[in-house]
Amino acid sequence: MNDQDVIVVTIDGPGGSGKGSLALNVASALGFHLLDSGAIYRLLALKAMRTGIDLDDEEALLVLLDDFDIRFATGDELAIAFLDNEDVSAELRTEKAGDAASRVARHGRVRAGLLAVQRAFCQPPGLVADGRDMGTAVFPEARFKFFLCASVEIRAQRRYKQLINMGLSANIADLQADMSERDERDLNREASPLLPAEDALVVDSSLLNLEQVTELVLSHIRNNG
Repeated sequence: MNDQDVIVVTIDGPGGSGKGSLALNVASALGFHLLDSGAIYRLLALKAMRTGIDLDDEEALLVLLDDFDIRFATGDELAIAFLDNEDVSAELRTEKAGDAASRVARHGRVRAGLLAVQRAFCQPPGLVADGRDMGTAVFPEARFKFFLCASVEIRAQRRYKQLINMGLSANIADLQADMSERDERDLNREASPLLPAEDALVVDSSLLNLEQVTELVLSHIRNNG
């Protein structure tokens, strides 16, 4: 079976839009594999910070890809990420890690180097991939594409609750400011800017809860499969 035979569902959107939780729900409902692409960028950024590499040094970041040992396990609510066999999931969910990942993602050659890493997750019976350019750059031939959005105020509130539930400190005003800055950076970067794929279904989750968004996405997939 080649990649074209594997059903791929992409879920893109800005940070805090709920795409990670949605992807986990959809993957669980369909029995598909799960790819948290944002975690891959966060993992690379974390490895860079741990080894003292400047996040703006593209050449040094590319060298890290030669020894980039990562894997994922499925958790109850979020994917569990491992870096060099260490569970670093909690560290990845901080705003510091998210901001660092956004800086790493600006580098075109780094994004190109991570393409093979991400595409290797495309395995039978199917894959649900969430991120910022899954439907545009990583899996442009995906059968189903979604772009999840919400106001920055609501996204900040959701991220605040997520971090507090994880036992981490957070400030809503700081989260909103960080998200706005990251949105601006992601929208204006030269390599794969944060935009919906032309054939993506855009879903505004501002007034919808996770269960409602999940049902909307699953219904679309089942009705168009």
